Parts: sequence; C-alpha cells; structure tokens
Amino acid sequence: MSDLLTRPDVADVGAAGQAAGTPVPPLAAPGRHPGLVLAALAMGGFAIGTTEFAAMSLVPDFAPDLGIDAPTAGHVISAYALGVVVGAPVIAVLAARIARRTLLVGLMVLFALGNGLSALAPSYHGMLAFRFLAGLPHGAYFGVAALVAASLVPRERRTQAVSRVIAGLTVATVVGVPLANTIGQLAGWRWSFGLVALLAVITATLVRILAPLGAPAPGASALRELGALRRGQVWLTLATGAIGFGGLFSVYTYLASTMLEVTHAGPAAIPPVLALFGLGLTVGNLACAWAADRALMPAAGATLVWSAAALALYPFATGSLWTLGPVVFLIGCGGGLATILQTRLMDVAEEAQTLAAALNHSAFNVANALGPWLAGLALSAGLGLPATGWVGVALALGGLAIWAVSALAERAGPRVAGQVS
Repeated sequence: MSDLLTRPDVADVGAAGQAAGTPVPPLAAPGRHPGLVLAALAMGGFAIGTTEFAAMSLVPDFAPDLGIDAPTAGHVISAYALGVVVGAPVIAVLAARIARRTLLVGLMVLFALGNGLSALAPSYHGMLAFRFLAGLPHGAYFGVAALVAASLVPRERRTQAVSRVIAGLTVATVVGVPLANTIGQLAGWRWSFGLVALLAVITATLVRILAPLGAPAPGASALRELGALRRGQVWLTLATGAIGFGGLFSVYTYLASTMLEVTHAGPAAIPPVLALFGLGLTVGNLACAWAADRALMPAAGATLVWSAAALALYPFATGSLWTLGPVVFLIGCGGGLATILQTRLMDVAEEAQTLAAALNHSAFNVANALGPWLAGLALSAGLGLPATGWVGVALALGGLAIWAVSALAERAGPRVAGQVS
C-alpha cells in the first residue's frame, strides 16, 4: 500500500476517477482514517477563515493604530483579496508537478509567514504588503485540499467531503473570528494575526503527518493546467462566484461599523453577532453540500435566490440587535455557494483540475474586493451603512443571472458550453 501512494497513476486517481464517475479508492496514508486527513485539511481552512474574516472585524482596531481611516483600512482587506486572486492561478500553474502534500505544507508555511509579518507591521504600507503575501497561498491551498478530499470518497459524497474542508473556514467564523476579535479588543489586534500564524504552523505539521503524498499525474504540466481557461463553463462558474458572493462581503465588511453607528450596540456585542454569521455559514455549507450531491446546478441557483432575499432584509434589520442577529445568520447561510461551485469546477475543468479548483477562491476573493468596494461607493455617496444590503442584493442577482446563462449553455450542449472560441 505504501508504494502505491507514490505512484502517479494511483495518486491522481481522485481527480480522474471522480470526473469519470467511477468509485475512487481511498488515498489516505496507511493506518490513517480519511476523517483524520479531512480534519488536518480543515485546520488549514480554520486558520484561513480566521484571518480573512477577523481582519474585516478588526478594522476599527488597526485603522487608528496605523493612522488611517476606515475606508482606507478597507484597502488592507482588498490587498489580501488581491493576493488570493494573483496567488491561486500562479501557484497552481507553477506547482503542477509538485506532490499535493508537499505543496499543501509549503502553502501553509508561506501563510504563517505572511500572518506573522502582519502582526509586526510597522505602518499602513507594510500592512498592505504583508496582507498581500498572506493571501497568496489561500486559493491554492483550498483548491488542492478540495481535490485531496474528493479523492478520499466515492463520487456521490465528494461535495460533502469538500464541505468538511471548507467547514474549517465556516467554523472559524463561529469560533476563530470572535476569538480573534476578542483578543484584538483585549490585547491588541497584532495578537490576532499572531494566533493565525501559530494555527498555520500546526496545520503544516498535521498535513505532513497525515495526508497522502498525492504525486502529480502523468503528463501534468503548466500548459495542461492552463487548458482550463479555454472552457466557457469554467469562466461562467467563476463569474457566478465572483459576482454572486460579493453581496455577502459588502455587508460583512461593514457589519462591525454598522453595529456601532446604526444599531448603537456596544463593542461587546460584535463577537456574538459575528458568531451568528459564522453559524449561518456552517449550516449553509453542510446543507448546500447535501443538496449539491443530489442536484448541483439547482442547488447553486437556489442558494443565490436565498442570498438575495436575506440581503434585502438587512437594511430593515439594522435598527435592533434582535432583528439584526437573525438576518445576519440568514445571510451567512448563503455562504454554502462556495462548496457548490468548488464541485462544479471539478465537473467542468476536465484535466485542468488544480488550476480550476484554485481559481474558485480567486473568484471569491474578487467578490471579497468587489463587494466592499461597491459598498464603499454607496457610503461615499451618503447612502448610509444599511444601504450595503442593497448593494448585496444587486450582486446576488447578478450572480444569479450568470448562473442562468451557464445552465442554459449547458442545456444547449457541449458545443456551446464547452470551449471559448
């Protein structure tokens, strides 16, 4: 069994077997239950989710310390998102011939470095650079981890396996983000980024011990990975996430500020409401994965409709914690779209699995940059913090329109949906 793990034809059977619809033999290391591998991969998602979402909630803390206002602090959030957008495709292409376990460990080491330096950032411009560095491994890590997770189970359970990896991120929004926010308030925001660096080191160690080697498939190359960019359905799937998910970020980025300035809640109320958002993400992730393993494209469309409806409630709910909390939970449930689209990309990418899987997180971090930017324009126009919900509705409906184009193109046949001419 041990030498099977290093054979390219066995190590990459996950991606190929899933695409063909045939059962895939477990790739877990000898004596290791697949659940342990998924838990190790989920730890990385926990670290990533903590830093991505906690940074947004820490804007009121690090902005004055770095001598900047809240809109300028939003550029720090965008710098991380830009790192994800750039890093995911570049790393996926350049690392096409690196064993998946080796790649995952290296990505977590780079992630630890970026967050450790963020904790020490001496200035606004230094913070921008270090957040960009921390974002570089984000998309590639989730993409490769999703492929490893899918290779451990039969095809009919692959979305649920992927959801267990992404569950690390969603649980981070329930536990990690409120913890980091509390640490930021009590000990200073720098300690929050230091905590993430420690989590990344723990993840690298667990993945090295537990994960299968996952040697690259025969013929793996940068050129073959780039082949994903010739497929129209890949672009439509990425656009659905980039636009449709932006609504969630347009609200979440300014949620803490909305609670302080509109709801008139105290700082102590922020962590519990953030936890409600994370609970929604966790419930949505699990529910959407279950639905996607039964009807993938309908699940994606239904999730976008849900998001638009929940975001439309937000402007009316900001006046009280009793109404804001439940609506924030409902908005969080729409985050299950990420898991659905991750599996969708496995179906439409054919042989270019790694790049397509990594690009999913580039798309969601385009959303992470686009949502706050458009919401910021609404704020600059004097529309007020509750208006971020209407920005979110527009983005969710935009994603739904792209989803509809994708579904219609697929129904029209592979000649229309398959290649970009």
